[in-house]
Amino acid sequence: MIELTENLLPRDGEAYYVAGVIDPVRSQELTDALLAEVPWQHDEIVMFGKRIVTARKVAWVADEGLSYTYSSVEKRPLAWSPVLKELKLLVETWTSAAFNACLLNLYQDGTEGMGWHSDDEKSIVGESVIASVSLGAERPFRFRHKESGDVVRLTLETGSVLIMKGATQRCWKHTLPKTKKVTSPRVNLTFRLMRPVVAKESR
Repeated sequence: MIELTENLLPRDGEAYYVAGVIDPVRSQELTDALLAEVPWQHDEIVMFGKRIVTARKVAWVADEGLSYTYSSVEKRPLAWSPVLKELKLLVETWTSAAFNACLLNLYQDGTEGMGWHSDDEKSIVGESVIASVSLGAERPFRFRHKESGDVVRLTLETGSVLIMKGATQRCWKHTLPKTKKVTSPRVNLTFRLMRPVVAKESR
């Protein structure tokens, strides 16, 4: 299990940042492998009734049958590859938590980012651990409290893990700001615990 440092959030949730979980050489190997093997696709979201294709690319990997719907778009799961199985096992060992899914994000450079949001969809087990692994380019990251507007800033380095749990998703939003300073890709893997999909009864 990772030895957690001080909670980054002053209240209403828990977030822990651990650098150097994966050494730089292995981090580069994993980055290259994921860039090559994952069937990356541009993300699609529905905003104000319109379908928008984002610059960022994503992939949804999960146990069989665990689809994921956010921004009114459903994603069906890809199977776990050997590399992703390896990372899943490592993250579960590091955090002493269980995961059955992973959302992968590919940011080609600093012109691609992620706006303010919470990972609070009903399909995610409430207040469960979300472990975010960063590989590749170093990027700034922010938390913002939903009521007070307080902001917590940090930098996500390659080979690091950001662990979020408790009331974090309910009380805080987070963002990956765009920056012209970054010219190389970053791969982000967010391991989650999803609720089983209950089949609808036929009538």
